[in-house]
Amino acid sequence: MIEVEANTILEALENAKNDLQTENIIYKKEESSNEKLVKIKAISYQNLIKEIENFLGDIADYLNILVNFETNIREENINITMYSNNNSILIGKNGQTLKALEVLIKNKIKIEWGIYPKLTLDVENYKEKRIEYLERLAIKIAKEVRTSKVDAQLENMNSFERRVIHNKLSNFKGVATESVGEEPQRHIIIKSVD
Repeated sequence: MIEVEANTILEALENAKNDLQTENIIYKKEESSNEKLVKIKAISYQNLIKEIENFLGDIADYLNILVNFETNIREENINITMYSNNNSILIGKNGQTLKALEVLIKNKIKIEWGIYPKLTLDVENYKEKRIEYLERLAIKIAKEVRTSKVDAQLENMNSFERRVIHNKLSNFKGVATESVGEEPQRHIIIKSVD
C-alpha cells in the first residue's frame, strides 16, 4: 500500500500507477494535510491478491488443509477459487463457512487498508453448482405450484440464494415469489397467481 499526494485525483492516480508499475490498482481517497493537494492510498490488485491468498493459506494451514488458488479479475471484481484436499470444511453447511471466509477477508482488508474490495470467494465452483441447483429447483417447484395452485414454502436460505430464486422466477408466468421470516429462518414462498 502506498500513499500519494498530487494536485488532482487524476494526477494522484497516474503517480500511484507509475509507482506500483501497473494500471490495475485499487485506491481510497484520504484527507490531506495540505488543502490544495489530493491524497490517496493505493495498492495493486496483484499485491492485494497475494495478501488474500496468504491469509487464506494461513487459515488452511491451521486447519491442516492443502489449498491451491485460481484467481482472476473481471470488471474490478477479484474472483478467487480454492482447490483443496478437504473442500467440505472450506464450504461448510450450505456454504456458510465459505461465506464467512469471504466476509472475514473483506473486513480484514477494510480494517488494514481502508478499502472494501469487490471479492468473490469460491471452492471448486461450489457457488456455480449451487446456483444451477437452485435454478432447477425453482423451476420444478414453480411448475408444480402453477399446476396445483397450491403455494410452496422453500427451506431457509441466505440472501444470495433467495436472490437466485427470485431472479429465476421473475418472469415465470403463473407464480410469484415472496421472502418471509427473519434471518436466519428467512425463506421463500412460491405463490400461485392468475
